[in-house]
Amino acid sequence: MTATLDSTPDADAVRADVVAWFDAHARDLPWRAPDRTPWGVLVSEVMLQQTPVVRVEPAWRAWMTRWPTPADLASASTADVLRAWDRLGYPRRALRLQECARALVERHGGEVPDDEAALLALPGIGAYTAAAVRAFAFGRRSVVLDTNVRRVIARVGAGVALPAPAQTVAELRLAETFVPDDDASAARWAAASMELGALVCTARSPRCDACPVAGRCAWRASGRPVDEHAGRRRTQAWAGTDRQVRGRVMALLRDAIGPVPQDAVDAVWPDAVQRARCVDALVADGLVVRVPGRSDDDPPTYRLPV
Repeated sequence: MTATLDSTPDADAVRADVVAWFDAHARDLPWRAPDRTPWGVLVSEVMLQQTPVVRVEPAWRAWMTRWPTPADLASASTADVLRAWDRLGYPRRALRLQECARALVERHGGEVPDDEAALLALPGIGAYTAAAVRAFAFGRRSVVLDTNVRRVIARVGAGVALPAPAQTVAELRLAETFVPDDDASAARWAAASMELGALVCTARSPRCDACPVAGRCAWRASGRPVDEHAGRRRTQAWAGTDRQVRGRVMALLRDAIGPVPQDAVDAVWPDAVQRARCVDALVADGLVVRVPGRSDDDPPTYRLPV
């Protein structure tokens, strides 16, 4: 049975245990360093969307060395931005991040604001990213709910294996009961609960023997029931998908010195219909530029945006 709000474990005790564990086991990540900047935190949050830390960390370091401020990225070549994004996946994030940098220069003097409404008004910044930037860049109180935190709250507080595919009002209310009232403690809880979900309270193989709140976990107390939303979760293999085709086209253009001819693009994928669909989508997304040939008999070439 799912635990009700009235049967939620002692939030103060859960917070204390999780934060104490975090103090001893937190990873040494560059966007957590004392000299981090709000811009560096924002960049890390965008990069970390659906991409693991092990791939993000070297890319983040290179990115921040090259474009340490929003103004630096705002004035960069879009082609250079896409090349630097490399294989982080979902390259539209790179375009949105550059749009965000330009908006920061135009609206905020090149500085990242700490106001929630101002953050949400920026291109590519949603509720989670705005909350994370406020917590991790400015030490402000906010309810930070990424997939890791949602999983910790679902298990410890609600007694379920995994949260529902989409956030609910009840889930948000439950999460709020774990967030301390003061800024510093709330920001620390956000980081600690996220780290616990990433390293211990994982989706497929939770390490309950290493969990600092195993004895307070409603899910364990209920006998670790199975995921009640398993039938609603969609998973998609990578092989053969449009994402794979798009990735191959982008890799080809990133590595090219100049415009790439049609026959080279055709060679990246055997299915002509799927390949054409993916190339058209990349052009529509602004990730690829199609340069028409000089005549109807002259095939087009492709390049990254300038």
